[in-house]
This record gives sequence, C-alpha cells and structure tokens, in this order.
Amino acid sequence: MNIAIIDENRARASIIEEGLAGIEGDIHVITGREGLLAKIEQIAPDIVLIDLGNPSRDVLEEYFAVSRALARPIAMFVDESDDDAIAASIDAGVSAYVVDGLAAGRIRPLLDLAVKRFNAFARLQADLAEAKGKLAERETIDRAKRILMDSKRITEPEAYAELRRKAMSSSRRIIDIAEAVVTAHDLLGGS
Repeated sequence: MNIAIIDENRARASIIEEGLAGIEGDIHVITGREGLLAKIEQIAPDIVLIDLGNPSRDVLEEYFAVSRALARPIAMFVDESDDDAIAASIDAGVSAYVVDGLAAGRIRPLLDLAVKRFNAFARLQADLAEAKGKLAERETIDRAKRILMDSKRITEPEAYAELRRKAMSSSRRIIDIAEAVVTAHDLLGGS
C-alpha cells in the first residue's frame, strides 16, 4: 500500500507513521502545502492521511480543494471541529474526518475505515451512474416506440416488437436501434 501523510508538523506526522508500523508498502510524508496536489499525484498514493491540528478556515478550504481533486480514500485529523467543517469535508470527499483522535493506536483502524467508506461510496456512485444510464436508455426506447406508434399507427407492443426484431436482425442492441430511430426522426424534422 502506498500511503501519503500530509502534515506541516513533522512531530505529529511521526505519530501517524508510528501507527502505520507493519503496513507493507511505502509511506511518504509531505510537510509543505506548496505544490501539494502535484506532489500527491507524483506519489500516487492508495490513501491520503491529512493531519491539520487546529486549522484556519482558509487552510481547511485549501485541503478540501485537494480532497475534491483526488479520487482516493482520505482520512483527515483535526483537533477541533464544527458542523460547517464536517459538512464541507463530506462534500470534499473526505472518507474519515477524525476530531481529536490522533493517537498511534487509532491510525490503523481509521485507515481501514477510510478505505471501506471510500469503496462503499464509490460503489454507490457507480450504481447511481448505472441507474441513470438505464433510465436514459429506457427514455430513449420509449421515445422511439412513440415515434413508431405515431408514424406507423401501431400499438406500443407492436412498436417494441419492431425495435426488437430490427435489433436481432442487425445483431445490435435495442437501445442502438432506438437511438437511430430518434436521431432519424430528429433529422427529418420530427418533434
């Protein structure tokens, strides 16, 4: 596992490193904020652990911007928090937002939690994208059926059977035929 630790305070970063003892892989400590995203992209970590101590609102926003740009599990450690910071961390894609929890013995379980929450959220996003895609396909097929029903004066089951028959005879998917019907209809000035 390739892990990036981001902490401007080297002493606090060493607490995280201690908590990661025994984990196979590379641990990279980044102590400066300058060029942070480029440094992280160069490391290409599997997970990012950010310790901010007691950050200002501007520092939090800067790290949240970095979080949004990464598609990786992120655990963020802070000394104190408020509801706005927690909500902003969720929006930024932080997998674990830990308040007053920087202790070597807690690092490993929190790392596991961040990875599992990130994976669960990624699965939900994939499921949502798939559902949206299927809904869009269904809407296109329904529109193609309406076009066939209006132009050929046939029933809905007959329109679907025609789409299916054409898909089978041309070894294509029904959605491909439906998209062709809708495109042709639009090109010919249909409404």
